[in-house]
Amino acid sequence: MTRFSLIATLLLVTAACSRTGQAEPRTLPPAAPAAVLASAPPVGEKVTLTDEAWKAKLDPARYHVLREAGTERAFTGAFWKEKRQGLYVCGACGAPLFDASTKFESGTGWPSFTAPVQQGRVDAHTDESHGMTRTEVRCARCGGHLGHVFDDGPSPTGLRHCINSASLDFIPNASESPGKALNGI
Repeated sequence: MTRFSLIATLLLVTAACSRTGQAEPRTLPPAAPAAVLASAPPVGEKVTLTDEAWKAKLDPARYHVLREAGTERAFTGAFWKEKRQGLYVCGACGAPLFDASTKFESGTGWPSFTAPVQQGRVDAHTDESHGMTRTEVRCARCGGHLGHVFDDGPSPTGLRHCINSASLDFIPNASESPGKALNGI
């Protein structure tokens, strides 16, 4: 992309945000996951906001998934086809959740990972909704609903963390092109 086309694109995005009343997206320069983890909130730190504060912070689709345990339709999320290397963080609080090196194609239409980036970054809870028993996974920092974990994944863990794209932001490695804007606290 030429410098002129980059500037033109930024002007169009700024104009579109102004027309819709949305804030201009805040983007971060590409960073290696190790650098993000080094500066990440510590495992065990909690974020608690009121329902009104979450509604003000999150767009309706993210609010539905993260705060109401909703699910986006299969094959529609931003990250189910993402192939770049980087780090997936919570779309509500910015806590690191999954490294792209653990992502695999599960055929389900949702991003799937074999393991969280660090122990203690996600919490598991029994979910008996929809007439079945599943294991729900939530962000350990803010309690945001991420998706579910199943025991039909590949080696080395045998787990499939089936995660809603709406619950995530992506930070590509420095060698990759920039990803989505972050929505962290």
